Amino acid sequence: MSTSEPNTVVFSQGTGYGLVIGLGFAFAVIMLIVSKLLEKIFNEIQNSEMLMTAKRSISSTGLLASSIVSSWTIGSTLLLSTTSAYQNGVSSAYWYGAGACVQIIIFSCMALEMKRKAPNCHTYQEIVAVRYSTHTHLIAFGYSAIQMVTYTVNLLINGSSVFSNITGMNRDAAICLFPIGVIIYTLVGGIKATFLTDWTHTVIIFVILLTFMFNTYATNDTIGSPAKLWELLTATAERRPIEGNAEGSLMTLSSVQGGLFGLVLFGAGWAASVDSQLFQKAIAAAPEKVCLSYILGSLAWFTIPFCLATTLGLAAAGIETLSVFPTYPNLMSEAQIGDGLVMPYAAAALMGKGGVGAVLTMIFMAVTAAYSSETIAVSALVTHDIYKRYFDPNASGKKLVLVSHSVVIGFGIVTIGMGIGLAHAGFDVSFITTVSGIVVNVNVIPMMATLFWTKMSSFAYSVGTILSTCISLAVWFGYTVHQSGTINLTTLSTNEALAAGNTVAVGVPLIIVPILVWIKPANFDWETWKLGIKQDDNVEFDESHHSKQIVYNQEKSTQFELDKAEQMQDVIMRQRKYGFIATIVFVLFFLIVFPLPLYGSGYVFSKTFFRGWIVVMFIWGFVGAFIVILLPLWEARFTFMTLIKVMMGKKPQPRGDIRYKDADDVEHQSEDSSMQKTKDYGTTVEVVSQDL
Repeated sequence: MSTSEPNTVVFSQGTGYGLVIGLGFAFAVIMLIVSKLLEKIFNEIQNSEMLMTAKRSISSTGLLASSIVSSWTIGSTLLLSTTSAYQNGVSSAYWYGAGACVQIIIFSCMALEMKRKAPNCHTYQEIVAVRYSTHTHLIAFGYSAIQMVTYTVNLLINGSSVFSNITGMNRDAAICLFPIGVIIYTLVGGIKATFLTDWTHTVIIFVILLTFMFNTYATNDTIGSPAKLWELLTATAERRPIEGNAEGSLMTLSSVQGGLFGLVLFGAGWAASVDSQLFQKAIAAAPEKVCLSYILGSLAWFTIPFCLATTLGLAAAGIETLSVFPTYPNLMSEAQIGDGLVMPYAAAALMGKGGVGAVLTMIFMAVTAAYSSETIAVSALVTHDIYKRYFDPNASGKKLVLVSHSVVIGFGIVTIGMGIGLAHAGFDVSFITTVSGIVVNVNVIPMMATLFWTKMSSFAYSVGTILSTCISLAVWFGYTVHQSGTINLTTLSTNEALAAGNTVAVGVPLIIVPILVWIKPANFDWETWKLGIKQDDNVEFDESHHSKQIVYNQEKSTQFELDKAEQMQDVIMRQRKYGFIATIVFVLFFLIVFPLPLYGSGYVFSKTFFRGWIVVMFIWGFVGAFIVILLPLWEARFTFMTLIKVMMGKKPQPRGDIRYKDADDVEHQSEDSSMQKTKDYGTTVEVVSQDL
């Protein structure tokens, strides 16, 4: 076949610009309206605590889960999973989901421990600052900042690549335009806006995902059934057998490259836990909802790469030689595969321009939702861990809001500039995703030790992370030279080299950190976090915005959160136990019990087994959709009823915790009819609105 490059543009530049600008500003306007409604009806004033922590009150399990899914879903989740399935078959589709979802489950235990021991913290790095020395705090800040910036830049590079290839719009312009709407609604709505837009974006992604699944395996004229795709993939294996796969087949978990890819994803996936945005979601959550939300979020997220890659990735492999495929009579070039065009080409072959439009919409949703999460997390990180920690420890909430807004804008400028630069340098959709873990994964074990081990010391944290980074980079470069004899983007990106670097980055601190603790241990008192971390002082800000609620000063707000955490200790400890059990069960299932027998046996899927595999995929799809779409709606039913009543002209009835004057331990009943206890620090009756 000819190897000349076919024209990849499907839509006009106007369509590309219209989609990026139109959807971006549509979400900005919607969030402006929603923020005003929340302020008017539920008295949600965007002071510094609400802006960056949602006052630690997000109590919807489904909303939290969907936000976690959104944070974990980036352009690479969609593009790289599909590309890897096209190249290696079902093994890569499975390993992408399994290799990168278990970290979320494990992270739930870390998040809950942070909520239990430091209920007033604003960022994870804030507890590092209180526990360790200044230089250790700055090291922890640096690792998180590296991950957040590279992760965010990767979002822009991924999204702009696809939009440029499909619509012909200028790639630099796409990188500049993606963040604009996000910056606007983040400035207005803070982390609450992030949660609400996360849900909206994730719903759209799941609806499109299910559409692709039904089209491919039920209604499509070219494929239309699992049996037909099995036949096409069998023919593909004869035409281009996959080296390292059992019988060269795409329908086997016995795949050397698929297994290495899973190892790379398992290592690279840890990098996201170094990213402050996952901690930020946990900080905003009600403590009793953290564990279940993260577990459900991980299971729902598994659905996206697994189902998408099993659908579009395998479909592309099966029909790339047919006339319906956009590159026909050519095969896709390495450059096109590297640019992530497997996914839009498969969608075009199955559903025409409508399919490509759906892909562009999914990419836009993935990029902007994750960008929003990163933006608010960076804002909280710089505001509390740099400005407040080192420049103005007594900063008022009003000043912190101003700093936060400045950081949001500054972060947008920095990431746009870096995105344009790295895009011109030739980085593809997979490189940054799989490489960042080699640098920052060394921070994972020290983070866990900080939350769980009293003997963990500043010395062990600082020296352990830096030394481990040097070792992981040396292994990565050394393996690359051993494998290929030269170092460039291509040789550094092999699965073998990436697997070596990522796994060493995660594993070597397990050896180094305990040795360093033995050399120089500490004896930390967990109560220090409760005494040393306070909420922001938002009295001036709240009074200037004519808050209808009682305005608490810094000390009273802090003490109320501590009392609430104390009352929740039994619930949190039960959640902690369930989290540990879930971690063990799901890690064993996803990484060992299910895949390894199929890997070791060299089994190639029969037509019947493949049909069953697709049935299981649909079950995962429906479970994920229920968690992301229906559960948040059900949990928000009272909020929707209140909004409807207001639109009908009825006066809203406040909901939530009632605090009474001069009452030390007053029992009261909230709208959900559950008896609660709380201490009062106000001067009159107050109703605190519950969030979604």
